[in-house]
Amino acid sequence: MQDRNTELPANGRSRLIDVAQLSGVTKSVASRVLNKDATLSVREETRLKVLEAARKLGYQPHAGARALAGSRTRALALLIPDLTNPVYSRITRGAYLQARARGYAMLLAEDTEDEGVDEQFADLVASGRVDGLLIASARPGHPLLGLLPKTDIPYLFVNRSVAGSGRNVTMDLEAASLCAVAHLRELGHRHIGHVSGPEALSPGDSRRTGLIKAAKAAKLPEPAIERGAFSEQGGYDATKRLVKDHPEVTAVYTSTLNQAIGALHALHELGLSVPQDISVISYDDLPLADYLQPTLTTIAMPLLELGKTAVNALCDQLNGEQPEDLIIPSEPYVVSRESSAQVVPT
Repeated sequence: MQDRNTELPANGRSRLIDVAQLSGVTKSVASRVLNKDATLSVREETRLKVLEAARKLGYQPHAGARALAGSRTRALALLIPDLTNPVYSRITRGAYLQARARGYAMLLAEDTEDEGVDEQFADLVASGRVDGLLIASARPGHPLLGLLPKTDIPYLFVNRSVAGSGRNVTMDLEAASLCAVAHLRELGHRHIGHVSGPEALSPGDSRRTGLIKAAKAAKLPEPAIERGAFSEQGGYDATKRLVKDHPEVTAVYTSTLNQAIGALHALHELGLSVPQDISVISYDDLPLADYLQPTLTTIAMPLLELGKTAVNALCDQLNGEQPEDLIIPSEPYVVSRESSAQVVPT
């Protein structure tokens, strides 16, 4: 009696899933073993099981799939850290519009620390189902950082910098903090607090570094800094710690608009009036800022331009040009609204 695990489908043709099931691995692993993916790390025993299962089942890749392996898919992929972050929605919008204009579809993926998601995205890259990759994720130690240099797929980093990669497309984040300090100093503020991002995330680090440099150049006291997630809750928690530990602070500069929303809520709960008691200014400008109470002073950044430039740079790689570091030339500027005001003498 034939083992049911080696039975072929009704049409007599074995499938990749049949090989995976017989060898006890995922479809992704089976595909990468059979395609001799040098970046796949599996035990030799596992590799041999996959090859034996394929031999036993008489598995042959579909002719259409083989033909596609050497051709363009006309698809790009964008990996972002958080689908709910409006900063990345603007970058994504710019990338999508430019990809469409260049004749490409844009695939979008949210970065998480789920191993299944990591494997799925790595398989998408290794199997050649996209022509190029834009990485806007700021998660340090991402598996892709080790995988990509071993592949031929064009890729670049967006809104983050990987030292030595030579393929970073960024904005002048330190200049954004310089704008914030100049605006607050003009209003008479000397003691500035900063709600920064989680440790080791490059965009937040750049804003924090720029803030410290700008305050020093303006001969202001070193800013008080609290870290928080790039979210409403992160801004809420960090602002409460900031005000408790540094009562001298008269202005708060947040790393994201989400954090600013949390900061406004925290200050309201603490009985502090914005901007009479304390001013708030946020990195990045979005239409939402006009509908908060009070309306929110922001630093406008060229996010749409960043997404478009990244796609153009990736297309240049696809056309044979060497990657390079690019900084968007458009300078940030302050959009002054109700949440920042002159310091009230005490």
